[in-house]
Amino acid sequence: MLNTIIVDDEEFARSSLYFLLQENCEGIHISGIAKSVAEARQLLVNNKIDLIFLDIAMPGENGFDLIPQAQISKSHVIFTTAYDQYALRAIKANALDYLLKPIDIDELKLAVEKAGKYIALNKKEHNRNENLQNLAVHLSERNEIRKISLPNGQGYSLINIDDIIHIEADSNYSIFHLANKETITVSKVLKEYEEILPEQQFVRIHKSSIVNLNYLKEYNSKNGMEVILKNGEKIAVSRRRASDFAEKIKSYTRFESDK
Repeated sequence: MLNTIIVDDEEFARSSLYFLLQENCEGIHISGIAKSVAEARQLLVNNKIDLIFLDIAMPGENGFDLIPQAQISKSHVIFTTAYDQYALRAIKANALDYLLKPIDIDELKLAVEKAGKYIALNKKEHNRNENLQNLAVHLSERNEIRKISLPNGQGYSLINIDDIIHIEADSNYSIFHLANKETITVSKVLKEYEEILPEQQFVRIHKSSIVNLNYLKEYNSKNGMEVILKNGEKIAVSRRRASDFAEKIKSYTRFESDK
C-alpha cells in the first residue's frame, strides 16, 4: 500500500485525481490533499509519504519548490501539470513520471504501477538512473506536443499553443484569444503563462498583454509603440517593455530564419 498525497491549487484537479486514483488504482492510500506547497510540506512532516502527485504551476511557490522536502522525506514524485514545457525540469528533479492534464486513465494506471514497483524493489542508484533515462525517452516521444490545458470550471480545454493569438489580463484572470475567434477565461494571473510559454514565440508587451509573435503583422511608434496583429487587433507596447520587445523581435526573426 502506497501512502500518497495530492498537491494541486485547483479544486477540480484535486477532486478528479482523487476519484481517478480511488476508482482505478489499487494499492493507493490517499493520506492527504494539499492546495499549496506549504500545506504539502506539513503533510510530509506529519506523515510517512511514499508518493506525491504534484502540480507544478501554483500561486506563490510552484511544485519544484517542494522537491527538497520530498527528498528529505524520501518521497517520490509524479508531476501532474497542464504545461508540456516543464518536462525537462521534471527529469532533472528526478520525478518518477510526468502526467499531462487532463490525465489519461491508462497513463495514470501505468505511472502508479511503475511507481509501486520502483518503491517496492528499492532499486539501486544505477537502476534509478535507468528509470530517468526511460522517462526522458518517453517524453521525447511526445514530439513536443506543445499543448496546454486551460481549466474551464467543469474540466479542461486542451489548446495548441500555436492557436493562441494573444492573452489579455483582467485583474486576476487571463483571457485567451484564439485563432478560431474563441475566447477562454482562466482564473490565473498573466505572469503564470508568461513563465511557461516559449519565450522565443510569446512576449509580454504590457502588464496586461502577451502576444504570440507568429500572429504579429506589424509594429510602429506613431502614437507610442503598438503592435498590429493579423486579426486586426491593435495592442499598445508599454514604454518600459519596448526595448525588450525590440530584442525579442530580433531573436524571433533569427529563430524563424534558422528553422
